[in-house]
Amino acid sequence: MPEVLKAPLVVEFPFTRSLGPVQSAFLTGLRERVVLGVTTTDGRTLVPPVEYDPVTADDLRDLVEVAPTGTVTTWAWNHAPRRGQPLSTPFAWALVRLDGADTALLHALDAPGPDAVHTGMRVRIRWAEQRTGAITDIACFEPYDGDPAELTGSDGEFADPVAGIVAAARLDYTYSPGRAQTAYINSLADRRTVGERCPSCRKVYVPPRGACPTCGVPTAEQVEVGPRGTVTTFCIVNIKAKNLDIEVPYVYAHIALDGADLALHARIGGIPYDQVRMGLRVEPVWTDGARYPDHYRPTGEPDAGYDAYKELL
Repeated sequence: MPEVLKAPLVVEFPFTRSLGPVQSAFLTGLRERVVLGVTTTDGRTLVPPVEYDPVTADDLRDLVEVAPTGTVTTWAWNHAPRRGQPLSTPFAWALVRLDGADTALLHALDAPGPDAVHTGMRVRIRWAEQRTGAITDIACFEPYDGDPAELTGSDGEFADPVAGIVAAARLDYTYSPGRAQTAYINSLADRRTVGERCPSCRKVYVPPRGACPTCGVPTAEQVEVGPRGTVTTFCIVNIKAKNLDIEVPYVYAHIALDGADLALHARIGGIPYDQVRMGLRVEPVWTDGARYPDHYRPTGEPDAGYDAYKELL
């Protein structure tokens, strides 16, 4: 059998969040080297603070300063730091209950090795040199054998409070499409579209999944479908996507290729966006060196009747 494909896959996007009064005060405080918690209705101090009591769901607004020193409640050693983590050398992830708090804060603990870390050890915050109002204003925790640090006396009121944050989210994968979709992708390199037929219900799935989603049995019989097909449904895109060189508005559609029992997703071109319709007959348009069609365009054939694709919506 041919080798199953695999490739690195990165999912990355900026996550933008607006802040309520409690989170705003907490992050603004970090910018000013102040750690704030919030007091619950039963008198506990939560750090990091939350805006609703986790027990009663009451609104929480009473901010209180806690010390930048604390005690490790539990920890785990990180032998191989990854890109974007707080430290580039091995460190401990630690839950630290700051002096004056009743809950623990998770952050990195800079230590020479796992033998130097233990539950109950005393630590203090190492502040980042450049602070912007984010959790990364705490560069990490470090071992500390002194007395609890003195408080600044802050009441949680700051000039120019932080109103929102943008956090970069990133997931790194090694993705393999599996046997069935490897064959499908390889066939596209030859400008062919290959699906697989279920031995039980006899439906042909494109792209193939390696098993019939209806019958739950493996599929192995390859069936070439298309290249022409029918638009079963579609949407008009009016928002321009980053790094996608296509002018809006444009149309993406579900296309049932001839001989297939599952519609695939592709862009429609070669026709004004407001003339795309259900039942439109289309064919693939390839570009030199591409491994998949760039888009589908009308064939000029009469539209397919609704009965021909109603089961593929």
